[in-house]
Amino acid sequence: MTNNYYKYIRELRLKKGLSQVEVSKKIGISRSSYISFEQGKIELNLSGASKLAEFFGISLSEVEGDLKPNYQKYKEMILAYLRKATDSDGRIVKTKLAKMLYLADFAWFYNHLESMSGLQYRRIQYGPVPDLYFRAIDELEETGKITIERKDDAILISENKTSENQNLDLLSKDELGLMDKISLKWKNRRTNEIVEFTHNQLPYKICQQDEIIPYELITQQDPDDVY
Repeated sequence: MTNNYYKYIRELRLKKGLSQVEVSKKIGISRSSYISFEQGKIELNLSGASKLAEFFGISLSEVEGDLKPNYQKYKEMILAYLRKATDSDGRIVKTKLAKMLYLADFAWFYNHLESMSGLQYRRIQYGPVPDLYFRAIDELEETGKITIERKDDAILISENKTSENQNLDLLSKDELGLMDKISLKWKNRRTNEIVEFTHNQLPYKICQQDEIIPYELITQQDPDDVY
C-alpha cells in the first residue's frame, strides 16, 4: 500500500465524522492497531479489511490499496462530457451523464485493467454510479463550474460558460479519445436507451442491489457491448 492510500482511508473516516475508536470497534481491532493502520505501519488481515470495506461501503480492492481513487480527475471527466456529449442546447440529463461516466471508467478498464478515476461503482436502481457522483455534481455547481436546471422530471446539467474554463490536465489524450468515442455513440440518443444498455451489461446484471460492482466483470463482456 502507499501512504497516500492510508490518507484516503483516513479522509473517508473524517468525512463521515467518525472517531478512530468507533471504526476500530466496528472492525474488531484495538484503537492502537487502527491508528497504526491509518499511519501505514501495519496491514489489516483479511477479516479486518473485509469489515472495513463493508463499513465504509467500498470494495476490498480499495482497502487493499489496489485502487487509487482520483476524485479530482473524476470531476474533470464530468466537465469533459459537458463539452462533448450534450444536446444541441448544451445540456445533458443527469442520469445519462452518470451512465456515460460509468462507460468511460469500465471501458478503460476493459482495455487497460485499470479505471480512469479509480472510483467504485454501486448497483442502484437507476444504474451503476459511484457514491461520490452526487457530491461531485454538488461541488461543481457550488463552485460555479456547472449549472443545474429542472425540466419536468428531468435534471439537466450544463457547463457554466461564464465561469473560467477549467483545464482537463488529469485526463490523458487517449482517455479523452475514448470519451470522444462514447460521446459520439450516445450523444443524440435518449436517456432510457443508455440506461437499458448499461442495465443489460454483465456487471450490472450479476450484482445485487447496493453492491459494489467489480471492474473485473466487464472483461467478460462482448467487445461490441463494452460501450
